[in-house]
Amino acid sequence: MPENTRILIAGGGVGGLTLAQALRHAGLDVVVYEQDPTPRIRNQGYRIHIDPAGNAALADCLPPDVMAVLRRTSGRNGDLVTTFTTGLQLIHKQHFPGTPAGRLTAVDRDTFRRGLLTGLDDVVRFGHTVSGYQVTDSGRVRVRFAEGGSDEGSLLVGADGAGSAVRRQLLPEAVPHDFGLRCLYGRMPLTGLLSPEEFERGLCWVSGGSTCGAAFGTVRFRTPVEGTPDYLMVTLVATPDRLGVTDERLFRMSSEELWKLSSDTVADWHPVIRDVYARADIASFLPITFRIADRIPAWAPGPVTVLGDAIHTMPPTGGAGANTALADAATLAKEILSAARGGRTPVEAVAAYQAIMLPRGFAAVDNSRRMAAQMFAAP
Repeated sequence: MPENTRILIAGGGVGGLTLAQALRHAGLDVVVYEQDPTPRIRNQGYRIHIDPAGNAALADCLPPDVMAVLRRTSGRNGDLVTTFTTGLQLIHKQHFPGTPAGRLTAVDRDTFRRGLLTGLDDVVRFGHTVSGYQVTDSGRVRVRFAEGGSDEGSLLVGADGAGSAVRRQLLPEAVPHDFGLRCLYGRMPLTGLLSPEEFERGLCWVSGGSTCGAAFGTVRFRTPVEGTPDYLMVTLVATPDRLGVTDERLFRMSSEELWKLSSDTVADWHPVIRDVYARADIASFLPITFRIADRIPAWAPGPVTVLGDAIHTMPPTGGAGANTALADAATLAKEILSAARGGRTPVEAVAAYQAIMLPRGFAAVDNSRRMAAQMFAAP
């Protein structure tokens, strides 16, 4: 690669920050442009699962001190995934014994993101929304910001999520569509052990049939995290018809109204489940639309590419969204660094990356679709 190689990353989420860590640690010039005004402004949900592939990607990309921060601020490992009926009759139990103590499993999304920001104070520029780009006559990329101004680099990576402005320009036909499910996220503070014990030991799905279900998962931090107590993630996933409100109404509801809607929806479920919602933090509730991307054919590589939800948006039913973004970051970092050592161009690195990323990403999308079908089958 030329000595003046500069990597621009649009989006400071899980994938973008992991890529930035790998490139910065290797000595490359990299900058991340993030639309959030501060590191703490992020309202996307709570607990996320890191699988073995995600752990491997983090190990490949992060310097030891950053990896240590993530381990220290992660949740304690669980060993069960279970499915219950709304009457708390056990349908299925899968045991995962012997998870290595150092491996991440459950992490709090906001805490995890702040950990990934470690050492990147001079790399991440908050309050900068990439709104578009232009490939110059010399083959470089100039990005524009919605707030005004621009920047230029050798390569632009769109890591700006399902609503990616980079993808809209690069692949205008690749628009994620509504998956037909809404999720109401909340949290219940943990002050003691949970009963049944399956709620304590991992991720639980309560199946309400083809139109509704609920997921619960604990985050008990390995070491205390300031401002974020241990909690049980409380989610209700349902079709709009089951919720009985329009999207226009749903996304204007207050946290208290969303909590009440969730509680009313589970009003005839087992008393233990009703009690979880009754004890939940009312101010923590927020709505999310599940979206999914259709497969698209490979496109000609250039000085602009995308990763994570920006290209293969998927519902969280397969537990693979964050992990696939991490794998994308690790693959792209490997190809960029390999190109830098071997004298190849950024576009050649992008070509090698996309050949791996596309089939892997859309295989994860397909698996999320299959898992959703299973989760919303009749108990």
